[in-house]
Amino acid sequence: MTETRKLKIAAVADLHVKEDDDSSYKEMFAEISGLADVLVIAGDLTDLGKPKEAERLAADLQSCTIPVIAVLGNHDHESGMVDEVSSVLIDAGVKLLNGQPAEVDGVAFVGVKGFAGGFGRHMLGSFGEAAIKAMVAESVDESMRLENAMRRVRSQRAMVVLHYAPVIDTVEGEPREIYPFLGSSRLAETIDRFPVKAVVHGHAHRGTYQGKTPGGAPVYNVAAHVVKPTGKPYALLEL
Repeated sequence: MTETRKLKIAAVADLHVKEDDDSSYKEMFAEISGLADVLVIAGDLTDLGKPKEAERLAADLQSCTIPVIAVLGNHDHESGMVDEVSSVLIDAGVKLLNGQPAEVDGVAFVGVKGFAGGFGRHMLGSFGEAAIKAMVAESVDESMRLENAMRRVRSQRAMVVLHYAPVIDTVEGEPREIYPFLGSSRLAETIDRFPVKAVVHGHAHRGTYQGKTPGGAPVYNVAAHVVKPTGKPYALLEL
């Protein structure tokens, strides 16, 4: 039987590209292109969700010669111009996921932004004011979007791409007071209903690189600020 070729994946999050910042990711994207088969960006591609920021990132991505898969983050929603930002990124060749799978060489990438809500027994419940119920509903909706996407996966290898964390392990290092705003266990509950090889997320800049869901799926916080085995802003994974 022929052995399945492993796919090399570079994953990073929280690039926060600014409109008035002269720094560039061109060299990093060129470097990644020589090391990996796919680049995954787990949200907060832009700093304020402005189309001009997305255009700067799109220009830098011209140095990337491998497929790029991404989800948006909370910063990408800041200016209420999600459609415009998305259009710029899609025109630049980015496969932008929001509740659907994309397959590359036998590996399915399934992405949603995710949302806040807290972890374990401290997870926020739908009780009280309408604002609290709306927040919980958003968290549930994101988890359901992920579940519906996972049901469409036919590959035996799948990576889940999120912005918000699905487990508490990878937010450790952040102030405990903000844990509920960094992710939700509802995402992990969904992930553990399916055979998932790896999960990547960002958002928790001061979090921890590696953890796992209660069901044992490996979870990686690939925020650019988090220390990784590569010593680089990006992680390198094989599926």
